[in-house]
Amino acid sequence: MRAALHCRWMPGIAVLATSVLVAFGPTVRADGRTKSDDAGAPPKGAKVLFDGKDLSGWTSLSGGPARWSVEDGYMVVAPGKGDIKTKKTFGPDFKLHVEFWLPLMANKKSQARANSGVYLQGRYEVQVLDSYMNETYPMGECGALYGLIPTSKNANKPPEQWQTYDITFHSPRVNGEGKVTKKGHLTVVLNGEMVIDDGTFDKVTGGALDEKMGEPGPIRLQDHGCKVRFRNIWIEPLTAK
Repeated sequence: MRAALHCRWMPGIAVLATSVLVAFGPTVRADGRTKSDDAGAPPKGAKVLFDGKDLSGWTSLSGGPARWSVEDGYMVVAPGKGDIKTKKTFGPDFKLHVEFWLPLMANKKSQARANSGVYLQGRYEVQVLDSYMNETYPMGECGALYGLIPTSKNANKPPEQWQTYDITFHSPRVNGEGKVTKKGHLTVVLNGEMVIDDGTFDKVTGGALDEKMGEPGPIRLQDHGCKVRFRNIWIEPLTAK
């Protein structure tokens, strides 16, 4: 805050006139991001999957054009147009960063409130849901590996503000017959708080593209009929666990 002080005199009275210039909040850049958003900047060696400009690196599940919209640096789910996935596949191990924004749907409850999902390799859904003051069933809350691993705490922000996932993923290992020889490992950090700490799993979640565990797969974002937004998505390969 900066203040400029100016004095002027009236008969018998000294009047102090103060003009104050105040700047509220962080400076917003032309791309709509603030300095604090830079905490999610991709590290050296990471691959940017969505840079806020277009969906050229994404397709529909059938391989056609991704039919979601892009505006103001984010993509938004187009209800009824279907899930989208990356053209490229990834694995076996990686770190994934995703930022998401949930619409206010105060008249909805449980799974009907701002629902979407981030599918790792197209097979393992990390749930996206407005879980702020919104009860739902176990392993269906935001941050859970849907139906397989619950969260240890509720780290959700209220809707209509940007939230972050930092996901560390190690795919299950399988033998020549497709049987799991080593379970997969998953750590999920939601808004800077660890909600899954090295959880293990040996199966796909509901709605998986396929059951080809151990093989590379795409990053997939779910259309669950809610206008959820996504931005600043990047992936970083990891060495075997």
